[in-house]
Amino acid sequence: MKFFLILLLLGLVVFLLGMKHSRPAQTKAPKPSAPGTPADPEAAPQTMLSCAHCGLHLPRDEALPGKGGVFCSAAHRAAFEAQQPPSGA
Repeated sequence: MKFFLILLLLGLVVFLLGMKHSRPAQTKAPKPSAPGTPADPEAAPQTMLSCAHCGLHLPRDEALPGKGGVFCSAAHRAAFEAQQPPSGA
């Protein structure tokens, strides 16, 4: 019984040493940026706008301007403008 416990303990030590060496090397974490400034300019908050046709919220950069507001797609812009009565002069 004593030999079995010693053999089990030795196997556990070999297993743990093998696990330690098989792990990939950890790289240093990126240096945190100053508080209040985003680390990635793409991660900065953007103004969200609502499509005038369907109400979908989308970033201002992706919104399409049109008569009556902004839209999520050219199809919604065309559909919305087709529904509006023609402006008489």
